[in-house]
Amino acid sequence: MLARRQKIIIALITGSAFLLFFSSSPQLIDHVANVSMKVPYSPWAGRVDCKGEGAFHLQDHSKTEAITETTLPGGAPAPGFTIFDRLYIWNGTMFAVTSNPRAFPQIRYILSQPKEQREGNNLEPTSREMQIITPAEAAPFLGERAVVIEGMTFILYDTSQFMAHYYHWWGEIILGAMRIYSTLSLVPGVRSPLPDPSRFILPNIPDHEWRDRAGVNGPLMRAAFPSTSIERMDFWQDLVDLNQTFVFERAMIVSRSAAHRSPLSTLWYKMISSTMNVTVPTHFWEPLRQRLVLNTVAYLPVMNSAGAVISNPPSQLPIVTYISRQGGGRRLTRESHDGLVKSLNEMSNQGLFELHILRMETLTFSQQVEAVARSTIILGVHGNGLTHQLWMPPSPHSTVIEMFFPGAYIHDYEILARNSGHKHYAVWNDTTLTYPDGEWFKGVDYGPENTFNGNSIPVHGPTVTQVIRERLTSPVL
Repeated sequence: MLARRQKIIIALITGSAFLLFFSSSPQLIDHVANVSMKVPYSPWAGRVDCKGEGAFHLQDHSKTEAITETTLPGGAPAPGFTIFDRLYIWNGTMFAVTSNPRAFPQIRYILSQPKEQREGNNLEPTSREMQIITPAEAAPFLGERAVVIEGMTFILYDTSQFMAHYYHWWGEIILGAMRIYSTLSLVPGVRSPLPDPSRFILPNIPDHEWRDRAGVNGPLMRAAFPSTSIERMDFWQDLVDLNQTFVFERAMIVSRSAAHRSPLSTLWYKMISSTMNVTVPTHFWEPLRQRLVLNTVAYLPVMNSAGAVISNPPSQLPIVTYISRQGGGRRLTRESHDGLVKSLNEMSNQGLFELHILRMETLTFSQQVEAVARSTIILGVHGNGLTHQLWMPPSPHSTVIEMFFPGAYIHDYEILARNSGHKHYAVWNDTTLTYPDGEWFKGVDYGPENTFNGNSIPVHGPTVTQVIRERLTSPVL
């Protein structure tokens, strides 16, 4: 065995040789440094690759850009539904930067203070919600650069007061927003098809208050926009807490109170009224309808020219669906309901259509969507069930028949029908009212006192079935 002195001498000689070797080879030193310090760690790499191949990297989509001017790509045709390119946000306030502020609508036609619409509430917007500023004024607020939030953003700048309702969410907020968004496809230079929304932001909703009591809005939003996030107040607060300027690449601000400042609102008293004189692509709603139906019921019913379903499962005849409200408020008298069912069954037995009588509250929402997506005509007393017409396919025969107490008329479901491509009929017992494009019932009428929401609405069954016969047998032009 080696003596201790010999071991020490051997160790000193070996160490000296090692140091001499590395000091005489700077290339090797660089190589070792590159391997040990410059190759990113990758748990998926089977080996360390000195050239960086196979290493883990994140694709960086983040970017900043200089503060440039905000534009209105489609103009500002509808109060309460305004689209901006390069809309800035800092400290919770939105900013439009422009050298020509007069080219922008007044802020009161863009949004309001996020308060409920109640008597005594001042909804007029302040500088806390939004400002329109010049480039010279922008620097103290926004600095020189902004973090880009890419894609199309829908900013629903309201409280939950009307959000948490099937009709108001789908029939006004989403339908109105998509109606105005679709107009961009008519703007020269805008690439079509338009991209899906990247996100919906609800800055004034702290939790799940936007969801309706029946639990329909949320699931149907996932079916319609499966890759789109729905952000709430905490997202908005995160942007505030970062104390940075952000810029939405493209954004629409949606505001109920601002929409009601449109002169058209005084005619129909609906949020979506402000959009109804705007030219839009034909059947603009159809792509979204088809996607929602397909993602909800796993197939898309297809009809022939007569209205019969020819896709599996097929129907031999067009389907007429009566949405009954006899289990709840605002309903027909018992005699009227029984008489209507008798008349519908008699005509169905003549081989003109297949009849379905449904109480929607007894079905899952997927069953509800499937039922109307297979229908050519739906009918019912004025109520939330008629919002389902949004999922009924448009055709030369598609029809919505809405029963009111005689003398009453409001425009909720007629507006939906016009947007969805259906013919709308109002029924006052034994009288029908329908209007061609460009003509409307004048004003809004809730009928005699305590009758609109009552349980004694009359209807003459043969009057309803006569409308159905005319609609199903009318020639297709």
